[in-house]
Amino acid sequence: MARPAGIFDVCYDQDIAIVRTVPQWITLGIFLIFLLLLPQLFPNRYLLNIINTIMIMTISVHGLNILTGFAGQISAGHAAFMGVGAYACASFMTFGGINYWVCIPLSGLTAGLVGILFGLPSLRLKGFYLIMATIAAQFIITAFFLHYKPEIFEGARGMSIKPVQLGNIIFNTQENLYYLIMPIAVIMTCFAQNLVRSRMGRAFVAIRDNDLAAEIMGINLFGYKLRAFFIGCFYAGIAGSLYTAFLRVVRPDQFTLMDSIWLLGIIIIGGMGSILGGILGVIFVRLLDEFVLWLTPSLSTILPADYASRISAAMGLVVFGLVVVLFLILEPRGLAHRWEILKERFRHWPFTYG
Repeated sequence: MARPAGIFDVCYDQDIAIVRTVPQWITLGIFLIFLLLLPQLFPNRYLLNIINTIMIMTISVHGLNILTGFAGQISAGHAAFMGVGAYACASFMTFGGINYWVCIPLSGLTAGLVGILFGLPSLRLKGFYLIMATIAAQFIITAFFLHYKPEIFEGARGMSIKPVQLGNIIFNTQENLYYLIMPIAVIMTCFAQNLVRSRMGRAFVAIRDNDLAAEIMGINLFGYKLRAFFIGCFYAGIAGSLYTAFLRVVRPDQFTLMDSIWLLGIIIIGGMGSILGGILGVIFVRLLDEFVLWLTPSLSTILPADYASRISAAMGLVVFGLVVVLFLILEPRGLAHRWEILKERFRHWPFTYG
C-alpha cells in the first residue's frame, strides 16, 4: 500500500498496522470523539433514528461481507439469521429471565449455531445452488417463528420486551439507544477488520478465489466454510438482538426475503470484500431510501392520484434495483474502490501520477 512521502515501514508490525501514522491516529481520535458527542451535536430525534438503524444494519452487513464478500459463500437468507438473534434475545429475556447484556452474545451464538446447520450443504453446493439453499433457510426460519409454538413466539403478533435498562439508565429514547448501539457497532467493526487480516481471513479469501487451489494448499474447506457461516450469522444475531432493543417487538415480517436481498445489494453497492465498503453501502442505501421517501409525495402533483399512489408503493424497490444494476455495470467494486481512487488523487495532487 502506498505511503505518504517520507513514511517508511521499518518492521513487520508497522507493515500490518491498520493505523500507521500520527495524523491517522489523530484523525481516528477526532472521529471517536465525534461519535461520542454526536447526539449532542445533532439532537434531532429522526436523524438519530436513522443513525441507529444504520449502525444496526452495518453490523449485519459486516457478517454478510465476511460470509459472502471474503469467503465467497453467497447467502440470500441473512435477514432470517437476524431474526434468529432477535427471537433468541426476546426468548432469553422473557422466559429465561436473563439480563439483556448477557442475551447479546447468547443471541449471536444461537444465530451462529443455526448458521452452521444451514451451512452444512456448502461443502457440496456453490453458486446458484448455494443461493437456493440459503433461500430455503430464509423460508424455513420465518415459517418456524410464524407457526411453531404460538404460545411462545406469539405468531404474527410477535414477541414484546420491556425497555433495556442499565442501572438507572433506561434505553427508551433514540439518544440512549445510540449509546447502546454505537459502542457495539464500533467493537464489531474493529473485530471484523482484524479478522479479515488474520490467517482465517486469508483462508476465506483463498476459498473465495479458488477453492480447489486452497484445498491443495492444505486449507480445510469444510471447516473454514462452516467458520464463515458461524461468524457471519453471529454478526447477524448480534444485530438482531440490538434490533430487538431498538423496536422492543419482534415479528416474522421484520426479516423477509426482500430484506435479505437488500443486504446483498448493500454489499454490492459498498464493495464486496471490504469492511469500509459495508459501512459506505449501508449509509448510501439508507440515505437513498430517505431521498425516495422525500421525493415520492411530489409525484402526486405531477400524476393522477391513483397512478401516483401505485408508483409510490414501488418507487423504493425500483430505485434500489436500478442503483444496484448501475453499480454492477459501472462500478462493480463498489464505493470502497471509488473512495480509494479518490484518496490517491488527493494524495498525489497536483501531480498526475503517483
